[in-house]
Amino acid sequence: MVVHLEFKGEHFYFGSMRAIYEKFGSADIGISYNYLKSYGLSEDKPYQNQKCTIRKGILTTIEKGKERNKDMPE
Repeated sequence: MVVHLEFKGEHFYFGSMRAIYEKFGSADIGISYNYLKSYGLSEDKPYQNQKCTIRKGILTTIEKGKERNKDMPE
């Protein structure tokens, strides 16, 4: 999972919703952690207010040791 925060024209990426609040306060982004948690944030249901947009997505990675696709550059 990745949580994408768009705030003041900048984009920030976090590994959890809780991690947002290590960098920003509730007053900064206009939503408390508990409200965001109860909101039901999902890929199909982003949160938006006048201060920010918060989206939830899937972070695609490659398995360690997996053979790379020969059509892809290193």
